[in-house]
Amino acid sequence: MTSRRHFLTGALSGAALVGSAAAQPVKRASLLNLPEPVLQTRADTLPPLTPPNGRPYRPVLTLNGWTLPWRMKDGVKEFHLVAEPVLREIAPGMIARLWGYNGQSPGPTIEVVEGDRVRLFVTNKLPEVTTVHWHGQRLPNGMDGVSGLTQPAIPPGQTYVYEFVARRPGTFMYHPHADEMVQMAMGLMGMWVTHPRQRHPHISEVDRDVCFLLNAYDIEPGASTPKVNTMLDFNLWTWNSRAFPGIDSINVRQGDRVRLRIGNLTMTNHPIHLHGHEFEVTGTDGGPVPPSARWPEVTTDVAVGQMRQIEFIADEEGDWALHCHKSHHTMNAMGHNVPNLIGVPQQDLARQINQLIPGYMAMGEHGMHEMAEMDMEIPDNTLPMMTGQGPFGAIGMGGMFTTLKVRRDQAPGSYKDPGWFRQPPGTTARLWKGELGTPPEVSPHGSAPAASSVEVTVRKPGSSHHGH
Repeated sequence: MTSRRHFLTGALSGAALVGSAAAQPVKRASLLNLPEPVLQTRADTLPPLTPPNGRPYRPVLTLNGWTLPWRMKDGVKEFHLVAEPVLREIAPGMIARLWGYNGQSPGPTIEVVEGDRVRLFVTNKLPEVTTVHWHGQRLPNGMDGVSGLTQPAIPPGQTYVYEFVARRPGTFMYHPHADEMVQMAMGLMGMWVTHPRQRHPHISEVDRDVCFLLNAYDIEPGASTPKVNTMLDFNLWTWNSRAFPGIDSINVRQGDRVRLRIGNLTMTNHPIHLHGHEFEVTGTDGGPVPPSARWPEVTTDVAVGQMRQIEFIADEEGDWALHCHKSHHTMNAMGHNVPNLIGVPQQDLARQINQLIPGYMAMGEHGMHEMAEMDMEIPDNTLPMMTGQGPFGAIGMGGMFTTLKVRRDQAPGSYKDPGWFRQPPGTTARLWKGELGTPPEVSPHGSAPAASSVEVTVRKPGSSHHGH
């Protein structure tokens, strides 16, 4: 993690905000009093940020992300967000030109405690105006971040300040409400977690607390900048702007109580499915769910603009898949106009095309799994549709997919990747060799013996339909 001071350009006018009910520009004279903006450009999952001051809490782990540090000033937690163009590695082999905060897309997670007064400085280094909406928060109307409605938009080169009290615990998001179709399609977003001030009857203590955002991009093969006018036909489905195999695994100790906080800022819903365990939805962006209103699930739908908290006991050892259950959301660089060629012989066609395009390969006659196993030549800065290697070969997944790795010997509090699970002997699906019985006899002509005659009794319907 690195930090540097941003020297801001442009005229900064207006009065500094102190207890006002509306976001305002920061005076030029106040610039030297701003918190140092902390930047992070690595796509690794960084360790949770243990609170150095203020009320204590168990910090969250941001998948392929980090938590924004703050400074305490007269009892107020002060943060500094810088909206700016960023480079984000979607997965090894592909870099995207996005918009984000403090060097990354999504921006850093903001963590506070219920009752904290927070002051957030937002510097705009984008080429157009922006704002920040604190999604799901209870706050004064003038801090809600809707350009033209609750505040003037933040011009390029200026810094505005927001200030309010974190009034309720839960999982929230932040994103612009200024040209949001463009700005969110470019990756301008982040997560916010408010921890309870004291023990809450509907919020459990957990051993692992992990958060990530669902986002999506439409980037043509070989390109690096998203198309922002896409409504549904995205081709890169990501968690925290990472696609598998670029999404880190979630590594926990067997018996841990695990909380996953998931927010959706894509243009469609995502049924998130966990293998090997049952979970309960314990919270939404509306707040914690009372235990009496919960039920066991293995899949929960996270709709557009929603947050979902799920919790479970990680009591089954192994490497368990965690993914969106829309099958085309676990692929990368999808083409939406590809015909279905299953069962269509293509050898003669491929031979003729190869005369014009050397190296052309016919695909799809037997399905698409071969794409996960073949090292096909693709344009620079493009991800394969299905990629990632596991202990038994190609996993055949991309996009919104990762693994929950449960180990009995994982150190308490450690998120270190333990490697692939070694399954106990006799517990892995295997080729059937008939060792548990005798296979059917085969006749000398290669066909199975004729089945013995069986009397079949057929009951035919009568003439009356009895009113049906």
